[in-house]
Amino acid sequence: MDQKLFTEWRTLYSSNWGQSHIIRLRIRMRDLVDADVMRRAVDQTMKRYPYFCVELKKNGEYYLAPNERPVTVTNSLSGVELNTAEANYHLISFSYSDNWIIMDVSHAITDGTGAYEVIRTFLYYYLTERYGAELPKDGVRLVGDVVPDEEWIDPVARLADLSVPEGGQMANALNPSKAAGLENELRPTVYSIALSESEFMRFNAENNGSPATMVSLLLSRALSRLFPDNTDVIRVTVAVNQRSALKAPLAHQCLVGAAFLEYDENIRALPLKHQAAAYREMVFAQTTDEMALAGLANQNGITRMILSKQSDSERAAAAEMIDEMTKDFTSATVSYVGKLNYPEAEKYIRDFRLWTRGTGGAIVIEISAVSGKFTLDFIQPFADPMFVNAFLKELDENGITYDLRDVMQLETPDVNLPWKE
Repeated sequence: MDQKLFTEWRTLYSSNWGQSHIIRLRIRMRDLVDADVMRRAVDQTMKRYPYFCVELKKNGEYYLAPNERPVTVTNSLSGVELNTAEANYHLISFSYSDNWIIMDVSHAITDGTGAYEVIRTFLYYYLTERYGAELPKDGVRLVGDVVPDEEWIDPVARLADLSVPEGGQMANALNPSKAAGLENELRPTVYSIALSESEFMRFNAENNGSPATMVSLLLSRALSRLFPDNTDVIRVTVAVNQRSALKAPLAHQCLVGAAFLEYDENIRALPLKHQAAAYREMVFAQTTDEMALAGLANQNGITRMILSKQSDSERAAAAEMIDEMTKDFTSATVSYVGKLNYPEAEKYIRDFRLWTRGTGGAIVIEISAVSGKFTLDFIQPFADPMFVNAFLKELDENGITYDLRDVMQLETPDVNLPWKE
């Protein structure tokens, strides 16, 4: 069935050439990829996700229409540009090379939580045929399931008339690129850092931390050491899954809010254990249902402002303006979807990465937990390692063992949209 757009608008209109908002999941398998099995696994997987088998169409207003063409599978590390003939006009695609499997999906139509559901389904079909593996079906969305309305319905659209709460103006945050003089060094780069899951969780338990808050704290401490005389506040944004507040655990849309963690003078004076506790308290205070709904009201206000513009070019300009304003209020973003939680499949996986681009070119750390490892994908719009080195120094000084696995160019495909210039 056709899908009206609401949650998708801001992300679609803020996707510029070379800066499209894409989620890229990169999975390094134990063995070389069997292309034929992968093709069949993708076909089976997409039968389970009709709301992702869509193309962007316009009939007065844009909407998502059913797309019965096959989702593409290419032999490539680059993938294909989405919403093009090469992608069969889908907003999702798969690719592979050697033992790497890659899924690209527009961040406008889902988030990491939604993408993980698709990957679990894909792994079920791929591994059962490739290896004859007996994988549990519990908790995995499979063909033959009744796809409930709760997966389709946009839970934010029903809140579109929420009044935007009044709030104080945030002070500008430290901009790492600007502070380091790297604003014009446009070489997006990913530093992938592996940690033992058991060791890092033990460190968190001993120091009142959690994976996302501890990584945020260590990054804050690194930024503070790099720029001790900078007067702008160090503010790290932690991505928050809004499904709980929305009472919509099955929803597929991009439902990501934010908690803001400020490394102020009071926190700087504390030992790490108390700093971590303070960061966790900040997250708790900002993720109550009441606070989450207030955040959603703000997001909806932005969406309504964008939609009030008459032309695509005006809407894209409004979305770009919002992104420019947003980057003034955050020093970096940390995102942790949670564990893949499919241990029977994980024994066939050597490595798991999640890549995306930060709004306005911000630093992003994407945390994945698969096969007994945390992988921190330290994503930045430049190649200079000064921030990564400062972060690794924090790991060293706190006795956290790490392995810098590789340094790679951030490569994600674009989304072809009618209003792009």
